[in-house]
Amino acid sequence: MGAPSNAGAHCASGGRYHEPVRESNGASARVFDDLRAEQDRLEAILRSLDDTAWRSPSAAPTWSVADVVLHLAISEEMVLATLAAGDATAQLGASGAGIAGAAAHSGMGGMSVDAAMDAMVRAQRADPPAVFERWRASRHRAVDALAAADPARSLAWAAAPLRPVTLATTRLAEHWAHGIDITEPLGIAFEDTSRLRHVVWLAHRTLPYALSLAGLDSVEVRFVLDGVDGDAWVFGSDAAESEVSGPAGDLCRVAAQRMPAERSRLVTTGPHGDSALALVRTYAA
Repeated sequence: MGAPSNAGAHCASGGRYHEPVRESNGASARVFDDLRAEQDRLEAILRSLDDTAWRSPSAAPTWSVADVVLHLAISEEMVLATLAAGDATAQLGASGAGIAGAAAHSGMGGMSVDAAMDAMVRAQRADPPAVFERWRASRHRAVDALAAADPARSLAWAAAPLRPVTLATTRLAEHWAHGIDITEPLGIAFEDTSRLRHVVWLAHRTLPYALSLAGLDSVEVRFVLDGVDGDAWVFGSDAAESEVSGPAGDLCRVAAQRMPAERSRLVTTGPHGDSALALVRTYAA
C-alpha cells in the first residue's frame, strides 16, 4: 500500500463485486447530509488557496491540486450521467453510464479506469477558477439528485450497479481521500470527523470483494475501532475469529491507500486479521 491512486475510490477491473447494501437506519439516511458537509469543508479549503497553491503538486501522483479537483468534478458529472440514464442492466449492456461507460464513450475503453480518468483530466485541464466552479456546480447537483432518487434504484457505476445511498457513500469516501491529497502537501489541517464512520462501513462491507481479488475465501472479520466521536465503532459479528482494532482514522487511511498498514496504529488478531488489513479498501479495483 503505497502512494495514493489518482482515481481514488472508484477504480474498476476484475473480481466479483457485489454492492455492499446499506441497511435502512440512521447512518444510511445521514450520508447525503454528511456528503454535503464533507464537500463544504473541501470548498472552504479550496476558497482559501491562491493560484500558486492551486497549481502546486498534490499527493496524487502527477496531478496538481487543480487536477484533483477537476477529477472530482468529472466524477460528479458521471454521477449525474448515470442518474439521467435508464435501468442499470441496460446501461451496463451498452458499456455503462458510469465510470467505465464514460471511458468507453470517450474512446478510452481499452484503458484501465485509472488510466482513462488520468487521460480525461489531462485533456480537460483549465484555469483554477474554472475548475473550481465546474466542481461546485456538479457536486451540488449530484448530491441533490442522489438524495432525490428512488432509494431502490440500481445505478451503473465502476465494478457493479449501486443504489443511491451506496453511491453517495463512495462519493464521500473519495472526496475525503482526495481532501488528504490536497491538504497534506500544503500543510493544511484536515481533521478527522465522525463522517469517517461511513468510510469504515464501506471498507468493512467491501472486504469480501477485496479478499476475493487476492484469491482468498470470504471470511468474517470484525472491526473494533476507536471512533472520532469517542465511541467504539464496531462492524462485524461478535463470533468473528479475526479482528482489526485501533483508530478509525488509521483504518480509513489504510483502506484508501493514504497510509501504509505498517505505519498505522492498527492491531490485528486471529487467523485472517493480517490479510484483512493488507487488503482492505474503499474502492473496487
